[in-house]
Amino acid sequence: MLALFLAAALLGLVYNAMPGAVFAETVRQGSRGGYRAALAVQIGSLTGDALWAVLGLAGIGLLLQLEWLRLPLGLAGTGYLLWLAWDTWQSAGRKYALDLDPGHCQKRALRAGMLISLTNPHNLAFWAAAGSALAAAGIQEPQPLDYAVFFTGFMLCSLLWCFVCAALVARVVRSSSRRWTAFLHKACAFAFLLFALAALRDVLVRLL
Repeated sequence: MLALFLAAALLGLVYNAMPGAVFAETVRQGSRGGYRAALAVQIGSLTGDALWAVLGLAGIGLLLQLEWLRLPLGLAGTGYLLWLAWDTWQSAGRKYALDLDPGHCQKRALRAGMLISLTNPHNLAFWAAAGSALAAAGIQEPQPLDYAVFFTGFMLCSLLWCFVCAALVARVVRSSSRRWTAFLHKACAFAFLLFALAALRDVLVRLL
C-alpha cells in the first residue's frame, strides 16, 4: 500500500507540474489577484481533476465506453482556450490592482481552473488508463482499497502542488514591473493559442 501511495503521489506531481494551460492561467490570474487568485486557479483545476479521477477509478470501463465524449470536449476546450488567448492578449495593456475586488477575482480564477480541467479531453484518456498505472505498481486485480489509496496519494500530492505553484507564481509576479507583467500576459496568450491549436489538431484527427 505504501508503494502504491508513493507511486500515485509521484504520478500526481508529474501530472500537475507539467507546463500547460492551467499553469498559464495561474500566471495570468496571479498577476491580477496575487497568491489567492493563483491558488484559486489551481484548486479549480484540482476539482475538475478529482471528478475525472472518481469517474476513472470508480469505473474504468465506463470511461472507455465514453470515447465519444472526447470530440465535444475537444471542441469546447479549443473554444475556451482561444477565448483565453484573446482575453489575455487584450489584458496585456491593462493595469490591475492586487487588492481590487479580490472576492470576484478569486471566483473568476476558480471557475477558469475548473473549466480548463473539465474541458480537457486528455483527462479522459489519462484516467481511462489508470488501470495500467495500478498494474505498473504491481497490482493486477485492484480492489476498492487499492483505488482509494491511489486516489488519496494522487490528490494529496496534487493539493500540495497547488499551494507550492501558487506561492511561486505570486512571488514572481509580486516583484514584477509593469512591463514584465505585460510580457507575461502576452506569453500566456501565446501559450493558450498553442494549446488551442494542439487541441484543434486532435479534434481534426478524430473527424478525419
